Amino acid sequence: MAQRLFIGNLPYTADQTKLQEIFSQAGTVVSAQVITDRMTGRSRGFAFVEMSSDEETQKAVDTLNGFEIDGRKLIVNIARPREERPQGGGGGFGGGSRGGGYGSRRDDRG
Repeated sequence: MAQRLFIGNLPYTADQTKLQEIFSQAGTVVSAQVITDRMTGRSRGFAFVEMSSDEETQKAVDTLNGFEIDGRKLIVNIARPREERPQGGGGGFGGGSRGGGYGSRRDDRG
């Protein structure tokens, strides 16, 4: 069974094609995904790569951890399973009371 690799310290210039090229040195790359910022589309400096076998995954860790791209040494680890996060709640507009806002009156005169 193939495992996913976490790639950290990735140069912002690296893309999926570059990752596939580099990680193909360790074996068959099933997928390569550079994580990007939703708002800007710019790389966030990390990625995930999936190799076709456990042996190739371990070879990628052994040979490519510390591999230098554009002056940055990659951090290559076996990815941890994604944690479940609670749904809903959080963020957005409204909620909470900080004072100020509509209907409040702040009179700072002494």
